[in-house]
Amino acid sequence: MVITIASGKGGTGKTTFAVNLAHALSERNENVRLLDCDVEEPNDHLFVRPVFTEEKDVVRPKPIWDESTCTGCGKCAEACNYNAIAVIKGKVLIFNDLCHSCGVCSYVCPEGSLVEKDAVIGTVQAAPTNKPFFFAHGLLNIGEALAPSVVRAVKQYLSPEAINIIDASPGTACPVVEAVEGSDAVLLVTEPTPFGLNDLKLAVGLTLKIGVPTGIIINRSDGEDRIIAEYAEEVGLPITGRIPFRREYAEAYSSGQILVNLFPELKENLLHIYDNMATAQPPIPVEDVFEIESGKQEPFATGSASDYSEITVISGKGGTGKTTVVASLAQLAENKILADNDVDAADLHLLLEPVVREGHDFVGSTKAVIDPGKCTGCGLCADYCHFAAIRRDGPGNDTTDTTFRIEPLACEGCGLCPLVCPEGAITGEKNVTGSWYVSGTDYGPMVHARLGIAEENSGRLVAQVRNRAQQLADELKTAFILGDGPPGTGCPVIASVSGTDLVVVVTEPTVSGVHDMERVMQLADHFRVPTAVVINKADLNDEQAQRIAKITKEHGSRLIGHIPFDREVNDALMAGKTVIEYGDSEAARAIREIWTQLQEILAAPFSQK
Repeated sequence: MVITIASGKGGTGKTTFAVNLAHALSERNENVRLLDCDVEEPNDHLFVRPVFTEEKDVVRPKPIWDESTCTGCGKCAEACNYNAIAVIKGKVLIFNDLCHSCGVCSYVCPEGSLVEKDAVIGTVQAAPTNKPFFFAHGLLNIGEALAPSVVRAVKQYLSPEAINIIDASPGTACPVVEAVEGSDAVLLVTEPTPFGLNDLKLAVGLTLKIGVPTGIIINRSDGEDRIIAEYAEEVGLPITGRIPFRREYAEAYSSGQILVNLFPELKENLLHIYDNMATAQPPIPVEDVFEIESGKQEPFATGSASDYSEITVISGKGGTGKTTVVASLAQLAENKILADNDVDAADLHLLLEPVVREGHDFVGSTKAVIDPGKCTGCGLCADYCHFAAIRRDGPGNDTTDTTFRIEPLACEGCGLCPLVCPEGAITGEKNVTGSWYVSGTDYGPMVHARLGIAEENSGRLVAQVRNRAQQLADELKTAFILGDGPPGTGCPVIASVSGTDLVVVVTEPTVSGVHDMERVMQLADHFRVPTAVVINKADLNDEQAQRIAKITKEHGSRLIGHIPFDREVNDALMAGKTVIEYGDSEAARAIREIWTQLQEILAAPFSQK
């Protein structure tokens, strides 16, 4: 059996559930394999503590430029759908951070000046003798965008003889699609908050679109969970289990302990969930949409700043409170543009209630279609496809019994197959993969977007959001752009971080929070962007908080705030308000101090930031 544990957002307890379910089943003498496919930020090993005895590089072909034969014609840049190539004054520039290893550039180059060579993009490590269960995980190299390739490599360790538990990455983009495909069941871990519900809806759309039976796990349950229960009943999905909210669970997790070894009632709960696993596959629910406000709108206020600073708030993992912090800073900062760069699981609108003024389709890829009446079954398209997205199909024209078809969820829209087909049987049309918006909020203009479920090119949609925010900042003469970035270290985070003035890393004092903070700080260093650090739930674990302070100093960064574990934060979210708006809590006072610190950093000469 293959069970994938997923979530629309990070921080819901997905990893905790996966690791502890594997332990509980193994102690019952089940044959279990745990595969961590959250390859941008794998955390399971922090709790499993395996001794790896197998390691394999994951390689993908990358273009290498031969300057001696290049004529600078620019056909490679024209054909690249990922903006990974530029030709400037006859020189070809390849941006490996954006390259998807599709092979288009080398195919179209008339001089053969671009040659593909294998490059290591990540690794897979396995511990076959780990007790009490087999463990493997993947690790995407910092600055790489090809997470699905590493996920596929991890899934090579699936065993038909075992209960295979896959821990997927958060969100609904291509790495999650790769993890979920082929599963017998998906359990979506959520929490009973507006954020949890919003992201659960996106995850449900993904799993049902792929066609996998789905169940819902409510973590941090208060016993009622009406906000999730009503949605589950509405769409026809079962609530497979509930895990109660207990601070002692969070404290044990923060130090990397296995919860089922400490709390027998949790072990029994997880075994009961497995033994009575309820899933369903109802029709795909209608996706929520942003409605454009009718009527004339007042123009946005204009400031007087001669230039702006762009602050991007990110976190190595989800659930650290990143969006909560951004929404509160939005209330404190004046004369700014807001940008929600977390395009595949956007949450900022839940607290800022934007009034949409503009809505635009986003064309993010090419949609390939094969005409079976023209296809001769030669198979060249399948041979050239770098993503195994072209599969054998049924009867074709008079010359063959077999044609080929495009697998939509595997296709990355590179546009190579229409170029390769000798019969002109494949057409490539521009594919609308999402939408982006310009809205007004009580705290200023906001640019935000929504990537379509299971769609590609989230990095390009992030770039669209940032570009429009920068245009507005110039037009309105604002002093700041305040961006809410996605979790992880992959393509959308790269698009959020590169070129920004300051990255604020929101982390939490847990073993996974520390691990992911280090990864995301390495990413910022890779793009030479200065960082500042905020510790949320800072009093949850003093030892881990001290580790964060030490790492921050070692990176030459600055620790600018400690937000305490404050139940009023959750109360504010449930009320749909920012922490600042909700009242003068300890957390609100801490965030006010963070804004003061940020202003000091941005006021300093760049060399001192």
